Amino acid sequence: KMSLFGKIFGSGGKGGKAPTPQEAIQRLRETEEMLAKKQDFLEKKIEQELVTAKKNGTKNKRAALQALKRKKRYEKQLAQIDGTLSTIEFQREALENANTNTEVLKNMGFAAKAMKAAHENMDIDKVDDLMAEITEQQEVAQEISDVISRPVGFGEDYDEDELMAELEELEQEELDKNLLEIGGTENLPSVPSTSLPSKPAKKKVEEDEDDMADLEAWAAN
Repeated sequence: KMSLFGKIFGSGGKGGKAPTPQEAIQRLRETEEMLAKKQDFLEKKIEQELVTAKKNGTKNKRAALQALKRKKRYEKQLAQIDGTLSTIEFQREALENANTNTEVLKNMGFAAKAMKAAHENMDIDKVDDLMAEITEQQEVAQEISDVISRPVGFGEDYDEDELMAELEELEQEELDKNLLEIGGTENLPSVPSTSLPSKPAKKKVEEDEDDMADLEAWAAN
């Protein structure tokens, strides 16, 4: 005998095909939309019964009480739908997360297989051997570079004392050249062309004073 759960949700026995996560998520969303519409309907009914109760009041006590009872019943159904929606929302979110995790794991597994294929013919020992060979060849290349860039030295045996004497002579020539440039007259200021006024000689002054004294004596006689 098939259980009630099996009748409602389908058989899980042989030949039964489990729904995909996408199908289940879609079903849950449709159920949420249906319950949301039911909520709107119940809210409107509650408003109507409240209006009826207020309209009748104590004038028609029986009709008012019946309206309040229906209002309470609708409010209870509304509360149940709120709880159901919360449960469905939680289940849908959990299913969506599970579906996401499944897709992530599938992709990670796909990438792992690709990595395995890439490393299929390469193990750690082979990698170590390859890196050692690369390092060895780099060292050989460096040694060859050092050798071919080293001066051979044929015909380059010079006396160090002679080279020092030549260097000192060059330095002395440069020093002499600098001294000549500093001591030259081409950079000195030019002498003024106008002559300064000359002072009268002392002897001339004395002669003028004697002439003046003689003139005064003559005038007195």
